[in-house]
Amino acid sequence: MRESKETSTRVGDEVKCSTSQTMLVFLLLYGITLRRAERRFRSGEGVRSVTCRRVVIDSLFRRSRNLRVHAAVVISGTELARQLHREIQRDVEELVAQGNMRPHLGVVLVGDDPASHTYVKNKTRAASILGISSDTVVRPSTVSQEELLELIDKMNRDWRVSGLLVQLPLPEHINERAVCNAIAPEKDVDGFHIVNIGKLCLDQRSMVPATPAAVWEIIKRAGIETVGKNVLVAGRSKNVGMPIAMLLHTDRHHERPGGDATVTITHRCTPRERLKELTSLADIIIAAAGVPELITADMVKEGAAVIDVGINRIKDPNTGKLRLIGDVDFEGVKERAGFITPVPGGVGPMTVAMLMKNTVTAARNALMH
Repeated sequence: MRESKETSTRVGDEVKCSTSQTMLVFLLLYGITLRRAERRFRSGEGVRSVTCRRVVIDSLFRRSRNLRVHAAVVISGTELARQLHREIQRDVEELVAQGNMRPHLGVVLVGDDPASHTYVKNKTRAASILGISSDTVVRPSTVSQEELLELIDKMNRDWRVSGLLVQLPLPEHINERAVCNAIAPEKDVDGFHIVNIGKLCLDQRSMVPATPAAVWEIIKRAGIETVGKNVLVAGRSKNVGMPIAMLLHTDRHHERPGGDATVTITHRCTPRERLKELTSLADIIIAAAGVPELITADMVKEGAAVIDVGINRIKDPNTGKLRLIGDVDFEGVKERAGFITPVPGGVGPMTVAMLMKNTVTAARNALMH
């Protein structure tokens, strides 16, 4: 990447080049970036080099047209999810062909929160597409914790249910931790059970929460190096920020391989000035704080990889309608970053895909017990 940066400096962001000069810049960037990325995409993770070429070519044509040679490679979570879907479909059909029951996802939905209903619909739709059967049990927001725990116990004992999740958040009168711990660890496809979190921290194989697993999968499939790199995780939630940090800092040679990175976690009590100091040193930034456009261009080191986990609904001042934005100022940061994920279309699709992968894993684990 040093060669590409030197080329970028010589050409400049706004210099008007001739057609031949522009093509030379493009070819240099294409050759350097493709060789690096394709080595990673051939690492056995299942993404074909054609996907790599498509991502790299699209980005480089865009930057060569605009003569913005610093523009980041935009990682399409939607495209990576399609690749993962094909792998999951093959796994499901292999299980069925061997005479086993089709994997089944059980979902419990409490209340009438529109976002929760949308999330559940997306999950069950994905399951259907991938050949995974599913059913959703809906309970009113007035359901008691005791009734909910009884339902979970019943689904735990149902041999037809491979994986089980309770859609969060839950009404205030229900203890979410008690509910998460009530799900059988081997069926806990959300990876929130205390046993699965404990195994994650001990570098043991377990159900990894879907969003952290999605971030880790994106990093690996995009060919972003983590060993010895500085990683900044903005957000310390027990379901997202903490598991991401665990995945990235742990030993790559352990039972559950990690990223061998040096990880720093920031949170709402981190002063803005200190946050900027830390992000400017980071080779990889994971934005998972739930703060719209928290990470801006002036905070990002040139060439850094920026993974945006944030999902924030804000009112568009022009249309008055709600729209989704992330924790990263996408338009500004993409001019400095080396890689960046969009919102929507980045971590979201991969999160659903990793949930489906966990469901198939649960089905396989059931066969061994």
